[in-house]
Amino acid sequence: MTYALPPLNALRAFEAAARHLSFKLAAHELHVTPAAVGQQVKALEARLGVQLFERLHKQLILTAAGQAYLPGVSEGFRHIAEATSQLKPEGVVLLQLGVHASFDLRRLDLAAFRSAHAEIGLRVLQPAGLHELVEGKVDLLIARSLGHHPGYRCDRITERTGLGDWLIAPEGTADCPEIVSFREWLRTVMDAKARASRRPRLVGGVGS
Repeated sequence: MTYALPPLNALRAFEAAARHLSFKLAAHELHVTPAAVGQQVKALEARLGVQLFERLHKQLILTAAGQAYLPGVSEGFRHIAEATSQLKPEGVVLLQLGVHASFDLRRLDLAAFRSAHAEIGLRVLQPAGLHELVEGKVDLLIARSLGHHPGYRCDRITERTGLGDWLIAPEGTADCPEIVSFREWLRTVMDAKARASRRPRLVGGVGS
């Protein structure tokens, strides 16, 4: 059977904009520009031959067609996510970790994590960024960021203020056991390194 489906990116733009009732917030979630979201939605409306949103001044409202379309689209994404999650080897949960290019993986001691969590098959993609997380190529991401991404849980892993390293995961999967395990491991490792860096260093010999 051949399914008559609109482009996936257009559906994702519509679904995000419909949840937020905002092209701007949808753009933040999808890591594109509001104009790109608007263009995708407009293209979807043209393809379907119906108007999905009323575009008022500083306000976005779903039309009756949009309200009727949204539950099916959201449910379709949920079924795809569930079917994908079931494609895992028995007894092993696969966890795809993305890491930005300048991050030193030696800081994480991933061999120790794999040894302590044999039930989690950890794979690493480096370099990776928000695009890979949005596209589902990774499950969570260590990114150099300011840590403000609507629709995502962001946990700072460095003590510095402003731009720094954050662990980012979609809110819908941020509390999955494998992601929680990695988050706790990462927090333990980084806290230990922070304590070590604060220890006073002896200069010279004893009694000098």
